[in-house]
Amino acid sequence: MLALGSHVSTSGGLDKGVTRAAALGITAIQVFTKSERQWQAKPLDPAMVALFREMAPEVGIEHLVAHDSYLINVASPEPDKWERSREALMIELDRCDDLGIPWLVSHPGAHMGGGLEQGIVLVAEAINRIHAERPDGKASILIETTAGQGTSMGARFEEIGEIIRLTVDKSRIGVCLDTCHIFAAGYDIRTPETYAETMGRFDELVGLSFLKCLHLNDSLKDFDSHRDRHAHIGEGTIGVEGFRSIMNDERLAGLPGILETPKDDAGEQDRMNLATLRGLIAPTA
Repeated sequence: MLALGSHVSTSGGLDKGVTRAAALGITAIQVFTKSERQWQAKPLDPAMVALFREMAPEVGIEHLVAHDSYLINVASPEPDKWERSREALMIELDRCDDLGIPWLVSHPGAHMGGGLEQGIVLVAEAINRIHAERPDGKASILIETTAGQGTSMGARFEEIGEIIRLTVDKSRIGVCLDTCHIFAAGYDIRTPETYAETMGRFDELVGLSFLKCLHLNDSLKDFDSHRDRHAHIGEGTIGVEGFRSIMNDERLAGLPGILETPKDDAGEQDRMNLATLRGLIAPTA
């Protein structure tokens, strides 16, 4: 089965995120290593880095994932914005390396009218240059599937597959599949049949070997709406049966499955969603 986890708040420090994860009894977490809505970031405190690296394995966290800033857009046709985004993405990877986080989830960006073909080339160029400038970097980029709002890239599996094809070092690239996003983008997963068809398309156009993480979110908006609005598991337009297929797909066993559903400070909503997902696992003979 998936290694269930959640995006946890690091308000008060990265160590507080680990403490919150421990209270949920999860084995996978996703964090922001800096403010997701600002370009600038304070340097990581070495003492905090050491504490985070020590605490995570102690409380049973086996899968660490970070998410980068929402401002980054390496598909931008404007050279200054593209370069600023590329540098910011590289800094986020450096922070992951410091913290021992192996995966950085990143939206492929928006082409802003430059067109899909140019956007794909720009994303791949940014990744290739980052790899060239970080030859010993350990953290890898996970391109996240998107809902396809506006000029956002990554709503079609073909786009992600082409970015990977143009990436020189494919050992340092992967994909994060967001259930809400792909559903909103027009990939149905509500029944065993449509789920099998969608995952077959993913394998054909991207490759299941590149799938390293899932975001587990129901969708508040309708199928093929191209609207990114997350809902609690089973309370949205995907419904529990779609997640039953995911939770019992042996091909996904061991991958981190991260909740990005609505949250409350006490963690009760995460506990509710985790219980729903665990309840979908078919008993073994």
